[in-house]
Amino acid sequence: MDALQYCRQGARVNWDDLRIFLAVARTGTLSAAGRRLALDATTVARRLGRLEAEVGRSLFEVTTAGHILTARGQELLTHVQAMESAAIACAEGAQAGSVGGTIRVSVAEGFGTNVIAPHLGEFADAHPGIGVELVTSSGFLNLSRREADLAVMLARPRQGPLVARKLTDYHLGLYAQAGTVPPATLEELTAERLVGYVPDLIYAPELHYLEEVAPGLTPALSSTSVNAQAAMIRSGAGIGILHCFVGDADQGFQRVFPDRIDIRRAYWLVMHRDLRGVARVKAFVDWLDRLIVRMRPLLVGRP
Repeated sequence: MDALQYCRQGARVNWDDLRIFLAVARTGTLSAAGRRLALDATTVARRLGRLEAEVGRSLFEVTTAGHILTARGQELLTHVQAMESAAIACAEGAQAGSVGGTIRVSVAEGFGTNVIAPHLGEFADAHPGIGVELVTSSGFLNLSRREADLAVMLARPRQGPLVARKLTDYHLGLYAQAGTVPPATLEELTAERLVGYVPDLIYAPELHYLEEVAPGLTPALSSTSVNAQAAMIRSGAGIGILHCFVGDADQGFQRVFPDRIDIRRAYWLVMHRDLRGVARVKAFVDWLDRLIVRMRPLLVGRP
């Protein structure tokens, strides 16, 4: 029996086995799938083996890098994802107006910490039935593999079953500790101690800020965390590029060359296309849009 025939024979489908298949497909390993489903790896392997026996084909190739979908596995994944989307829609309809569940949001660290997190209590008060998992890290969770429901990303994704729109523009500037004497000219920046990202660990081209200020600038103090960079600059350890919604909102910073250094970027709101009509997702997106309107003066920065 091939994967499509298996999905069509609904009487034989064991949804729990398909959930395990999805988890392995999305995480790439038995242990990671087990952690996601609160099962031990042995159970995951046994249930996956049962599913492969019923399908009659191998669904994964086991490699040193983990479990990689075979052609049959890819085929089954397409149909099981459609089943999952239908199940989500049914669950939303059954709630009949009472919005509940959990939403996982993957965001850039600076935006998550300084824009969303301080106001998240407002959303929780308005929607007590919705739990929010705010994931801030270097890089983003994979929406195509449903590692998150929503993402606020630095660039528009070019592939995958996703929908995206620009959430907002934002500006960045050069900042120093408040009260210090900044360099008089851009040329003097080469003599300053600069703070920035670890060059070989920059995960997105949009984060190459110093190159836009002047060629050849490199940080003497660096971190993969923008919050750590902000702490260095606030302490007087050096000067560096910060989001205006960080630098302008904190009296511990002063902006340097505001008329000459104004870096512009955009955040993109991205979700799996099957989640567009899900009530809890819509509730969060509507709240986020309203928050962005309120925060826009800080997002674009003071000239």
